[in-house]
Amino acid sequence: MTLFPTGAPVLRAAEMRAAEAAAFASGVAQDDLMERAGTAVAQQVRRIAFGRPILVLAGRGNNGGDAFVVARTLRDWACDVTVVALPGTTEGAAARMRAEWTGPVLDLNEAEPRPILVDGLFGTGLTRPLAPELADPLAALSEHAFVVAIDLPSGVDSDAEQGFTGAGRADLTVALGALKPAHLTGPDTGRMGHVVLADLGIGLPTATRTIQRPAIAAPARDAHKYSRGLIAVLGGAMPGAARLAARGALSAGAGYVVLTGDDAGQGGPDALVRRTDPQALLNDDRLAAVLIGPGLGRDDHARALLDRALAADAPLVIDGDAISLLGQAGPERIAARTAPTWLTPHEGEFARMFAAKTGNKIDRTREAALQARATIVHKGPDTVIACPQGTAIISTHGPSWLSTAGTGDVLAGTLAARLRPGGSAAAEQAVWLHARAAHLSGPAFFADALIDHLGQAIAECR
Repeated sequence: MTLFPTGAPVLRAAEMRAAEAAAFASGVAQDDLMERAGTAVAQQVRRIAFGRPILVLAGRGNNGGDAFVVARTLRDWACDVTVVALPGTTEGAAARMRAEWTGPVLDLNEAEPRPILVDGLFGTGLTRPLAPELADPLAALSEHAFVVAIDLPSGVDSDAEQGFTGAGRADLTVALGALKPAHLTGPDTGRMGHVVLADLGIGLPTATRTIQRPAIAAPARDAHKYSRGLIAVLGGAMPGAARLAARGALSAGAGYVVLTGDDAGQGGPDALVRRTDPQALLNDDRLAAVLIGPGLGRDDHARALLDRALAADAPLVIDGDAISLLGQAGPERIAARTAPTWLTPHEGEFARMFAAKTGNKIDRTREAALQARATIVHKGPDTVIACPQGTAIISTHGPSWLSTAGTGDVLAGTLAARLRPGGSAAAEQAVWLHARAAHLSGPAFFADALIDHLGQAIAECR
């Protein structure tokens, strides 16, 4: 798992080109931007080279121009550098950077492996696989080298919409200016190695960014259980899942949690209130949130309970079986609600409700949020939070140990608890707290352990 810079912008290739064009229009020289990029990469290469010989691969375009800046800077720092380059352009910043390199330039078929390889053949904007005459030498030169990729390993689709055969791999990837979708999601995230972000000092849009640690204040001095949030968790066929969600809500800061269902008198802490019939609770105007889905089941009783939850005039969190029950009719039914809605699907549940969506996970989740007029927490190793206003937040901070039964139920309960105090930041708070609690739980935990560490996670946000 790579821990990405927090709050970092994530841009598609076209968005990055537009940001660079705006910088140039404002007076930033393209040569200066290329110098910044190449110097940032060179600093990382020198840090890991420890005097070992370095091979720099330079492509034809701007990525190749960056590579020549890397080579020149490393040579100026007395590093042992060899440059291999594809035939380049004859004008523009990339050509000028190439002209400033006064050492020898080898053809790709002349290259010999060196301990450190800087991959500057191709960066963002690639739309097809590398040709074998490029992919094969790149693979051979990378096999036993420590590989540093400029922006992206060559052959990777920066927008993470498809995986190309023959793409390179890196031990360290230096993202230039902004992270790209492929750094965080899609078929090639495993090719990146460790990812660091080089700030190039230009203005960037922030509609899509990585998650950051939230600021969570203690309850106000005059707070009470209702002001902190009355949460209704609607239980169903598998009561253990609903109990996990309810306990998660208690530990994530809710003031009052009521669990409904036939299991109303079984298990869980004494602070958890039990009721068999949810109807009076759903009519309570003090409700901060209703949560339905964990362990709900998919029978007629579950359908009827879901209908009642959708009709409630309260914020609603929909998880698990409730998402599957709604299916492709879900977006229209959810969009018709007057109160706000949050969905927490994993990939299979997302596909059942939002069939045939195209694009990378970020784009698919954003489009789904707009369609349903709901905030969607699209779970996974690359969790995407998308709001109906069009913004998106990506988290890759959760450890792979989260892949065990019940952890999603705890997340749903945590989200429900954060709706009243967290407001528009509730989903980001919940996802961050959930991932942090997982780290605090250590390896090989089960879902109950997350609940015990949510308070510690909250303490880190004050």
